[in-house]
Amino acid sequence: MGSQLEKSMGLNGRILGLFALITSLLLAGTHLGTKDKIAESQRRAAQKALLEIIPEERHDNDILTDTLAIPQHYWSVLGLKKGGELHLARKAGEVFAIIVPAVAPDGYSGAITMIVGINLDGSVAGVRVLNHSETPGLGDKVELKKSPWVLSFDGKSLGSPPATRWKVKKDKGDFDQFTGATITPRAVVAQVERALHYFGEDKKRIIKAGANSVPAGTDTASADPANVNTTSTRTEESTGDAP
Repeated sequence: MGSQLEKSMGLNGRILGLFALITSLLLAGTHLGTKDKIAESQRRAAQKALLEIIPEERHDNDILTDTLAIPQHYWSVLGLKKGGELHLARKAGEVFAIIVPAVAPDGYSGAITMIVGINLDGSVAGVRVLNHSETPGLGDKVELKKSPWVLSFDGKSLGSPPATRWKVKKDKGDFDQFTGATITPRAVVAQVERALHYFGEDKKRIIKAGANSVPAGTDTASADPANVNTTSTRTEESTGDAP
């Protein structure tokens, strides 16, 4: 009797163990599948944002994969903890603009992740916020789908407006704040300005690296410098008011 009971318990134990293993594998598979879907969704969102700043008709390369590593000593000014890559926009092999990843660490509800498009003349080609936790209906107006505010950076540069005016209007600057929300736009304005300063310092390296990394298959013979506008191939160089 005891032997039969032991056999039964052993069989039940093996069945339970097998069930647990199958459940774990199913959960792991679901997790991996979800992770892949999230990664693909993020990739598509990034591509959409890149093409909003530098439309397809302006470039003839794959700006999603045409990248250049950002040197580590610039990570902090751009708010990057684990580094990042510039996306290069080209026409007939010539780099005419870059897209810089940046993170404003001081949003009202935390970090604000964005990309800043910069033409070679130092003017802003466009800004898009990719991720944030700002208050719905207030700080979330940094998103283009919620407000055109982010378009106010287009064409701006370090000299236009002057350095003293790279602030929100509440701080005697040129950029609007939001009704009931000042901290969020203030953080974005400051980070866009820092991205422009970064570009000014790293511009020579970017141009040189870009010239040395023309994507395979690019028709550089047809390049006409007069038609290359100011717009990203992978190179391994390396405050206290209410919201």
